[in-house]
Amino acid sequence: MAMKKANKLTQTAMIKQILKRCSSLGKKQSNVYGEDENGSPLNVPKGHFVVYVGENRVRYVVPISFLTRPEFQLLLQQAEEEFGFDHDMGLTIPCEEVVFRSLTSMLR
Repeated sequence: MAMKKANKLTQTAMIKQILKRCSSLGKKQSNVYGEDENGSPLNVPKGHFVVYVGENRVRYVVPISFLTRPEFQLLLQQAEEEFGFDHDMGLTIPCEEVVFRSLTSMLR
């Protein structure tokens, strides 16, 4: 039981770190995609965030609720392993677009 709780805390910490990185990207690269008067990226609805997928880094807007799903967390772990947290490419998911679209359609 304690192991599950520790694992849950580790996942929570990882997700918080990823979100912190995502929110700071817009500040470092202001107006790359444009910002509204509050500094939020344009074309990203409240409760969503942007990820880039595949070799061509296609931009997808996904709901924050995906962060709690184990399937999506696996993609985030793969992104961490491949790119780490310290890069200027935005949150990039290292998988094929077809796989990403299939997974996200199942999560909706």
